[in-house]
Amino acid sequence: MNDYFRKMKGTSKSPPTVNWQEILWSWIGSLIGITLVAFLEHYFFKNSDLVMIIGSFGASAVLVYGAIGSPLAQPRNLVGGHVISAIIGVTAYLILHDHLWICSGVAVATAIAAMHATKTLHPPGGATALIAVIGSGKIHDLGYLYALIPAGSGALILLVIALLVNNVPKNRKYPIFWI
Repeated sequence: MNDYFRKMKGTSKSPPTVNWQEILWSWIGSLIGITLVAFLEHYFFKNSDLVMIIGSFGASAVLVYGAIGSPLAQPRNLVGGHVISAIIGVTAYLILHDHLWICSGVAVATAIAAMHATKTLHPPGGATALIAVIGSGKIHDLGYLYALIPAGSGALILLVIALLVNNVPKNRKYPIFWI
């Protein structure tokens, strides 16, 4: 039992300090990426039943602009993680919507398993699956279109901005891999 709790102590020091240039480029990428997705929502989808922005994009921005070297931030993971998780979340909702408490767990757990199996693990994908379950009527009304708009298209917008912004400074390179 002591060994179990001893593992919770951790084994290393906190991460190193990030320099101001890295902070600035992360800020610029996040500002442009999220603002562009929100702009599209506000000006093109405002009076429709479509939504363009979901909360999990905030977490994706942290990865694709602030942790660009992470395997979890690469294009395959960003786009694939959101789309796969959205499909799973919608499916879980369609099957189990009368029991949201179990539907929520099934959607997130299955999304994680599917992302692992497809090498597209992207932590915000878990939130994308959960949003498909607990989201508003607007989200539920989208059905499987949710995987394309907002999940896929929003992820693609964040990716394009990441490609443009993350490669401006000489010391930043994105992506590390595509496939």
